[in-house]
Amino acid sequence: MSEPPVHMETSSRSRFVRRLRGDKPTMTVELRPPRSGLTRGGAMDMWIDLSHAIRGLAARDAFLMLTDSAVGEEEEENLQHLTANLANEVDPWRVVPFLTCLHPLDYCLRYVDRARARGVESVTVTGGDKVRGVERCLPHGYQLRRRFRERAPPLSLGGWVNLHRPVAEQIGFATDPEYEADYYLTQVVSHHDLALAEGWLESAEREGLAIPGSFGVFYYRNGRRSVLERLSRFFPVPVEAVASAFEAGVTADRHCAETIIALRRAGAPHVYLCNLAPHHAATQFNRVMAEVARLESHGGRA
Repeated sequence: MSEPPVHMETSSRSRFVRRLRGDKPTMTVELRPPRSGLTRGGAMDMWIDLSHAIRGLAARDAFLMLTDSAVGEEEEENLQHLTANLANEVDPWRVVPFLTCLHPLDYCLRYVDRARARGVESVTVTGGDKVRGVERCLPHGYQLRRRFRERAPPLSLGGWVNLHRPVAEQIGFATDPEYEADYYLTQVVSHHDLALAEGWLESAEREGLAIPGSFGVFYYRNGRRSVLERLSRFFPVPVEAVASAFEAGVTADRHCAETIIALRRAGAPHVYLCNLAPHHAATQFNRVMAEVARLESHGGRA
């Protein structure tokens, strides 16, 4: 393994990164703030649902990721929610917000100052989806991470890798000294395309990637092909494999649990779950984890 960058000694204060560096599985849940432009009552109801979900998930020792205008839709600011609705209820170090380059640079720099002041220890910084046609303040996420590194050295910063892209390309990005990340998140994978994760892990070990990562797992709520094909516009979906699994009687909870177990066996114990419904997130999470425990107790078999 190559020596970790100097900044890692400082950023190791992040409890999220320390957990990712350990062998004990770490569970994180990605949640989306309400869309911008909702009526006051509609936004308030969604914030309430999100607050209940975050409190319930934190009680299960999960970390929480709050998106920043996911899939190109304008969202309420994630950091504002932490301040206005979760103060003194959830430890702020459990919240790992996303920040994209799709904001003015002054806003991004103020954001990182506010995040530190509120007790946030880790922020995932990415370029952002270009579908909205909004100009990035900087062309690439690593450039914004570099600015944050200079401005807020104690903050742990996360980057992004896409396992559906050529592995040599993505490993090259993540091992570049200018990547400026203390951890990485991956694009969604599943047990249907496990070879992507296995190939990444083999290459990461071979190339001496020093930073830990968390692998994306999507909670498919159903196996309707029309829904899966619509999702394919945002990330690669193994449509036929997922649809066939549901048609064979596999439940949403079981399907998600099978991916988590497959990743753990491949050597990726740290995952983050996407697409849990805010008003049911804690319940869905509990069901998935119960299914993981049940399957593991049976050696991964039903």
